[in-house]
Amino acid sequence: MSIPLSLTVNGKSVQAEVEPRTLLVQFIREQLRLTGTHQGCDTAQCGACTVHLNGQAVKSCSMLALQAQGGAVTTIEGLEKNGELHPMQAAFRECHGLQCGFCTPGMVMTAIKLLEDKPAASEHEIREGLEGNICRCTGYHNIVKSIQHCQAGSTATA
Repeated sequence: MSIPLSLTVNGKSVQAEVEPRTLLVQFIREQLRLTGTHQGCDTAQCGACTVHLNGQAVKSCSMLALQAQGGAVTTIEGLEKNGELHPMQAAFRECHGLQCGFCTPGMVMTAIKLLEDKPAASEHEIREGLEGNICRCTGYHNIVKSIQHCQAGSTATA
């Protein structure tokens, strides 16, 4: 049994039919073909699937697509404007805040919301704010450095 779903994704209206058990991450990746949002642990522990829903960072593997009904979703693909990377994406590139890249979309989405909520976050607060996101490559040093670089440039908003 499919159920109609209507929402906005990266500023575009989307209508689709989904099975009731379809996770938001599955809908984003499989139906919309926006594969920048990664599906890692399926238990909301790694944060690779983080997107923004109605202005909040959410782990899209832990919610049903139907829970986003009528909402506004922004994925990593929705951050780029007019061919320009979002300042947080640029900071991650400039400060080498990624290695394999698997966790990067979730880290970037979490970091943007973190600085929106707390523009003057200390290093400790940044590390604490990233607690729900796991990177198995970098040890977080350059991820934190990237966020601080973006923070210093006063470019925390999308």
